[in-house]
Amino acid sequence: MTINTISRTELQTRLASARPPVLLEALPEGYFLQGHLPTAHNLPHDRVREIAPSLVPQKESEIVVYCASATCANSGIAANVLGSLGYSNVRVFPGGKQEWEEAGLPLEA
Repeated sequence: MTINTISRTELQTRLASARPPVLLEALPEGYFLQGHLPTAHNLPHDRVREIAPSLVPQKESEIVVYCASATCANSGIAANVLGSLGYSNVRVFPGGKQEWEEAGLPLEA
């Protein structure tokens, strides 16, 4: 499956829009609680099949998945599993929390 990506600037624009995407952090809960992108929900990459149906019931929802940094594979894994579950509008923000913070943008705790 080809993974579609979204840039930080496009993600910022989409998050500020009238219909923002569902933002999912594909890291274990401990990392999520330490700080996450504003409005994000926690979806650990190894629990996607278990959590996604209740977290995002509409499979056509626009979803953006991210993890720690460009070297973290969790977001790609989660995106692939979401695709296999029938979610049709999934993108990955590859820079993750590291790129977000390096751009001077805040995290929520």
